[in-house]
Parts: sequence; structure tokens; C-alpha cells
Amino acid sequence: MRRALALTPLALLILAGCSDTTPGQAVPADRTGQPAPRSTSANQVPGPGVPKVPNPIDITRFKQNPCESLTSAQVVDLLGDEARITPDPNGPGGPGCGWFSQAKIAVVFPNVDKLGLTSVYRAKGGAYPFFMPLAPVEGYPVVAYGTEDVRARLGECNVALGTSDRETLDVSITQSPAHKGEKDPCDSARDVADKVLGNLRGGR
Repeated sequence: MRRALALTPLALLILAGCSDTTPGQAVPADRTGQPAPRSTSANQVPGPGVPKVPNPIDITRFKQNPCESLTSAQVVDLLGDEARITPDPNGPGGPGCGWFSQAKIAVVFPNVDKLGLTSVYRAKGGAYPFFMPLAPVEGYPVVAYGTEDVRARLGECNVALGTSDRETLDVSITQSPAHKGEKDPCDSARDVADKVLGNLRGGR
């Protein structure tokens, strides 16, 4: 049975940005929108309360070709055979790709800092009032996050899966109007992250 999902267009633009410190000098901003920490302790990962990624996986090939993070067959299964592809290899939050039909999916490989899930956890209750750890995917920790919980109202959710202590793959979905509410969109986003992880590992 075809599962129709959807996503706000590259919703992880909220990860983007540079913060000026002095004229002519910019430093990368972390996910809170603040300059990335410079001290050794502030850059230590994983941070307090952040799950460690026990088996780091190399995501370089999908960072270079983000639209290959889902196979054609997977896109058809998720969105139907008329989904439009929108590559965004130089996105401000990191290389990404969007797939759009009545539902939408975006996969982004954030490069705004090198703090991985620690960056997301630090934004809990601040930039991300909505914060909900999910069941790991084959041992890789996953958390849903956002500026608000719009699951019921819009059928949307963003999740980050830790591929190492310093990197994540992020998935955003928006369910189609016809399927909104049939399944928690965060679970749907986690399912997509599972597919991307499987593709990264060469499992399918």
C-alpha cells in the first residue's frame, strides 16, 4: 500500500545562517542561531544528556549527492510516481533534496556546525520548544524537534538522526491532506530516516 507523506520545503532552513562578530568576519551559527562555541568544553560531543552514536557512519557520498539518499523506488512508494525532485546541494543549512507531490519530503545533511545531536539538544526549550526523542533506528539515536508542534494541525515533523557524534541526517515531512492524521508524522519522518540510513549502509 502506498504511503503518502509530505514535508515543508527544506524545512531545515532554520538551521542556516552566519552571525557577524566583527566587520568583515563571520562565524558559523549553530542551530540556536548563536555563534558556534569556541571553547573545548563547549565543543565536546556528545554533550550532557545527548545519546552517543556508537557506530559512526560516513555520510560523505550523500552530502555530495543528496538526491541519491532515497532510491527512485522508495520515492514512488512514499509519494507516487509523479513526485517532483528539487535538489539543493548548496542549501544554507547544508546539502539537501526535496521530493514533492501532494505530500513532501526533504532530506538535509546539516553543516552549520560539527556538534551533531548535541546542537539539537542544546536548543531544547529554546529555539526548539517542541522536542521529542524517538526510538533509535538500528542503534542510531533520533529526535523530533521544531519551533512548535504542528503534527495535528499541519501533519508536519522534522527529525534528526545522529550518524556520528558530530553529524546528523535530518528529515522533514508533511503528510498529504488525504493522509494527514493517519499516522504520527514524526513516526513517518523516522521511517524515512530509516530508509536513508539503510541506503547509506548499502542495505537497500
